[in-house]
Amino acid sequence: MSSCCTEETEDREMPPKQRWRAYTPLIVIVVVTVVASLALQERGIAFSLADWMRDWMGLFLVVFAMLKLFDLRGFADGFQRYDLLASRSRTYACMYPFLELGIGIALLAGWQLPVVYGFGAVLFTVSAIGVIIALRSGLRTNCACLGSGLNVPLSGVALVEDLGMAAMCVAMLVV
Repeated sequence: MSSCCTEETEDREMPPKQRWRAYTPLIVIVVVTVVASLALQERGIAFSLADWMRDWMGLFLVVFAMLKLFDLRGFADGFQRYDLLASRSRTYACMYPFLELGIGIALLAGWQLPVVYGFGAVLFTVSAIGVIIALRSGLRTNCACLGSGLNVPLSGVALVEDLGMAAMCVAMLVV
C-alpha cells in the first residue's frame, strides 16, 4: 500500500464537491461512533452526557488508532511531515497510534480517568500545535489521522479534531 501521507494534496484547488468527498471516511467514522456511543447509553437508567462523551471519545480513538495500525510505517511517514514531536522522533511517530489506542481503551474501561484525561489533553494539544504550524506554513499533505490508506487532506478539520479532543479531556477533567 502506498502512503497517501507522503503525496501532496491539491485540496485548495479541488472543486467543493470533491473536497467534501475527501472527508467521507471521517464523516462516516464520526457518525458511526456517535451512534454507537448513544447505543451504549441505553445500558444505564438515564442519559449521562459525561458517560456519552467518554464512550464517544473512546470509540473514536480506538477506530482512529486501528486505521493507523494497518500501515504503521505509512502513518509514521505522513505524521512526521507535520507533527511537532513526530518530526523530531520516528519512535514517537510509531508510538502515537498505541498511545491513542491506550487512551481509547482506558476511556471505554473507565480506568484511571483523571490521568487519562490529563494525558489526552496534553497529547492532543501538542498535536494541534503541529497542525497549526503546518497549515500556517501552507503545507499541502494528507492528514495521517486516518492512517495511510484513506486520503483526507490536512486542513482545519484535523485542527478541530485535535482541539475538540483536548477540550473534551479538559472538560471531563474539571467536571
